[in-house]
Amino acid sequence: TALDGFQINVQLNIMSFLSPQDLCHLGSTSCYWRAAVQDPLLWRYFLLRDLPFWTSVDWKSVPDVEIFNKAFSEVSDNALYDYMAVYKKSCPQSRRSLKSSRPRYGAVTSFLQSLVTQAEPRFAMFGPGLEELDDSLVQKMMTCPEILLVAGLPQRQIHGIGSGISFQFNNNQKFNILTLYSTTSVERRRARAEQAVAVNKMFYQENSVVGNQQAVHYSVIAQVKKVCEVVDGFIYVANAEAHKKHDRQEELARILAMIDPALGPPNRPLLVLSCVSHIGMKRIPCVYMAHQLQLNLLHQPWMVQDTVAATLAGLLNGIEWLLEEASCKNAQ
Repeated sequence: TALDGFQINVQLNIMSFLSPQDLCHLGSTSCYWRAAVQDPLLWRYFLLRDLPFWTSVDWKSVPDVEIFNKAFSEVSDNALYDYMAVYKKSCPQSRRSLKSSRPRYGAVTSFLQSLVTQAEPRFAMFGPGLEELDDSLVQKMMTCPEILLVAGLPQRQIHGIGSGISFQFNNNQKFNILTLYSTTSVERRRARAEQAVAVNKMFYQENSVVGNQQAVHYSVIAQVKKVCEVVDGFIYVANAEAHKKHDRQEELARILAMIDPALGPPNRPLLVLSCVSHIGMKRIPCVYMAHQLQLNLLHQPWMVQDTVAATLAGLLNGIEWLLEEASCKNAQ
């Protein structure tokens, strides 16, 4: 072909304009191109170029943080990283293709489930994205039946803390979300009007000493503890708006307090909704959000999903993952 006549550096430059999918197709044409398209420098370029635009990442697919920080050395990096494999593992499109290629037993599963009476899975939803954004995620969830159908009126289920709202996913599976706010609605409105930070009443701080440094540790209040003991998973709504300041270390400490294995069954899934108010707002990419929150420190399944409060874009993808993980956990 005409491409064969170019020097290698010219070939690499041309290949950098192809999509990763087209590059893989090119690699299937001959032994030469199979080797050429696996160039680590090329796939590192694709990885660093595309990952800010990916809308989800999970505990199995998040790229190692060293990939972002290290300068490329063709000898050392080629030995340490297979960038092509990292890209395929991390790319949401590849994950969806792998998922769709697996055999589905939906009809059998639905029949078996119909023989067993199961309670609706319950999830505790909390986080600054519930309170700091200009558009209310919860209000939108309550008023968009074409996206998410409300299947049960709000009711206080756990000793007066949070509102338990039942939803119906894809006109089939019902689930319940207990929304936990850090303080009262009056205090939240006052804090927003004064552009101040409201005191979070869900947690109390316990200081401990690690080495020579003082570490911040949180515990949940008694009412929230009762919620954590009975839910099947957690939804953390993170504020992903890039123009605002965020204390991710503080957020991690509160996440760890909620998912403390002493408060309930281990390995309950955590869905992080990386949320902005509306489309077009500059956001923190979900891969960066995962590293900022240090989710790699967690021992249970987690997923970060880009979400838009005004349109609920991305929400159903996150809910689908959470229901599947909770279902697998209950089956085990």
